Amino acid sequence: MNRLTQKMSGLQLNFSPLKEPLGFIKVLEWFFSIFSFATCGGYSGTTSLHLSCLNETAIIEATFRYPFRLNTVLFHGNYTEKFCGAPWNELHLTGDYSSSAEFYVTVAVFAFLYCIGALVLYLGFRHLYQDSIKLPLIDFIITAIFAFLWLVSSSAWAKGLTDIKRVTNPTELAKTSCSDHFTCTPGSESRMGSLNISVAFGFLNLILWAGNAWFVYKETNLHTQAPPPPSDPEQGPPPSNM
Repeated sequence: MNRLTQKMSGLQLNFSPLKEPLGFIKVLEWFFSIFSFATCGGYSGTTSLHLSCLNETAIIEATFRYPFRLNTVLFHGNYTEKFCGAPWNELHLTGDYSSSAEFYVTVAVFAFLYCIGALVLYLGFRHLYQDSIKLPLIDFIITAIFAFLWLVSSSAWAKGLTDIKRVTNPTELAKTSCSDHFTCTPGSESRMGSLNISVAFGFLNLILWAGNAWFVYKETNLHTQAPPPPSDPEQGPPPSNM
């Protein structure tokens, strides 16, 4: 009996679920979750300003990266201790956007890990998944939760990215960083195309997980209708409508 149980519950590798929406969409979710946390968590950029007065010029730069605690980022450059005859006060960026960025990356990483676990279950233990009542239901609940988390995290990160673009824009920095001793002009600015892509991947993941929730729901007993009760042979066949 124990051998029969082990045989029934053992690994049975089967790639046919990848041809079905349940498995195919899970592969897409796994793929796009990688791009989501890679494009956001791996970003590094710079912004710069040109400072000038009558006798001196300088270029200062600030390098910022994930998790975008910009209020800790200082400008550095080729200036003297007393620039333009006045003591130099360190300039820094403003704002802390780590909460939205870290939340977004955390959701992406956990979604990536869950997709791996779900694919192992689909491909290696499909027979257990189909015969179980709890596993499809748990899968549906987790899928619905991730769809909601993608909505919240992507929206928060989109707002955070908008603020990051604003506070690192050299044109905006030039308006607020100048003093009476020198003038500021905008310098160069790093492109944020990868961060824009990360937001797009976030909302794409939302669509995938929300759509996949329907296919997971179809695997649960909530969708499967109970079979009709067997007829009593003593009662005879049902009456004819004619």
